[in-house]
Amino acid sequence: VLAHPEVGCFVTHCGWNSTLEAISLGVPLVAFPQWTDQPTNAKCVADFWRVGVRVKANDRGIVTGAEIEYCIRQVMEGESGKEIKRNASKWKQVVKEAMEEGGSSDSNIEEFVAKLLES
Repeated sequence: VLAHPEVGCFVTHCGWNSTLEAISLGVPLVAFPQWTDQPTNAKCVADFWRVGVRVKANDRGIVTGAEIEYCIRQVMEGESGKEIKRNASKWKQVVKEAMEEGGSSDSNIEEFVAKLLES
């Protein structure tokens, strides 16, 4: 579904697999983390890779519908949306190059398999 060209953003809990899938497809994210690794992944999404934004809970610890709408608009509209989309496209290309033959992911898998075969 995320690969469909009409997908403008992905509201996600930021589990690692969902995060990697969205980044590899160049889809901007609205991060809505719950527990374990998700808050760390959401921080990477919003603050380091800058491919999305993170929802904020109100003073009662609730993320409102208005907050979710605000975050979707940040990702989809205006200058912030343009920057996020540029960054998402950049990271999509980085992932593509890593996965191509001779790329870092390809090389790491080859090395891993070679070490397994040595054992």
